[in-house]
Amino acid sequence: MAKPISPGDAIGPAGKPLPNPVDTIDNLPAIVDALCDPDNEDCRAVLRGPRQEALPSRDVIVDIIESLRSVLFPGYFGTAELTAQSARFHVGSTLDRVRRTLKVQVLRGLCFNCVYETADRCPDCDARASRITQAFLARLPAIQLHLSRDLAAAYEGDPAATSPDEAVFCYPGIQAITSYRLAHELFALDVPLIPRIITEHAHSITGIDIHPRATIGEGFFIDHGTGVVIGATCEIGNRVRIYQGVTLGAKRIPSGQNGKPVKGILRHPIVEDDVIIYSGATILGRVTIGQGSVIGGNVWLTHSVPPRSRITQAQVRQDQFEQGGGI
Repeated sequence: MAKPISPGDAIGPAGKPLPNPVDTIDNLPAIVDALCDPDNEDCRAVLRGPRQEALPSRDVIVDIIESLRSVLFPGYFGTAELTAQSARFHVGSTLDRVRRTLKVQVLRGLCFNCVYETADRCPDCDARASRITQAFLARLPAIQLHLSRDLAAAYEGDPAATSPDEAVFCYPGIQAITSYRLAHELFALDVPLIPRIITEHAHSITGIDIHPRATIGEGFFIDHGTGVVIGATCEIGNRVRIYQGVTLGAKRIPSGQNGKPVKGILRHPIVEDDVIIYSGATILGRVTIGQGSVIGGNVWLTHSVPPRSRITQAQVRQDQFEQGGGI
């Protein structure tokens, strides 16, 4: 009778346990066979395995975002020794390089989806990648305008800020918003994978998690930022300010007939113009926070509130007990 598989066993092809390391001098070939086994349905259902076309490169995409930051904020990142005369050459040469490298990454992303979902679109992927790249680059002036208003909101909203330049150089909120605004444009152009790579990289270095699908108006300010979560279907208006630890999330994800979560539904909050949400607040579900409202720290909110609301925790009460009174 075959030896039963225990949690500590190394598993090989067809679910069979590998030899114990003490029983064999070299079991590396068996490990390789297990990792590359095309018949391992449990793993291949999630991991698509080796493929002919290259996947998007996370390292290249991160480099592209850093290059775009040097274009959106000339003189702050990358080549800092810029003058009014040399800035045009720097921006032009950087964009020329970005255009070529980004097109390759977009093409890889399109092919990734195309092979497994709509193979009939494969012949058009190269042309689509060129069109998408050009359309994205054409949006950079509008992105820069958005970011200039985000910077103004950061400077005006933070008494500790000595200048907008400090916000550009130092504030994690500005870095996360910059990555989000770039990723959002690519998401709007139906680019697979790359928008999430961009925002998750920003998440890893700032602690701010913004889904690229979310829509965010102008003059957006995240103060401090660590632990902020903004879900995929959030709609955020203009001049909104949020603080660290704020969650704009989903209350519950409904399941379909197959028992799996239904994707794509509107499940995150709508935050209207001029709202302030203080640290630690959690707002869940497709609720609306009315214009001009203030949501206090550590509030848990799962229902809509009208414009100009003031939502706080229950008032803290301090009692004094003497000689057992109140017990």
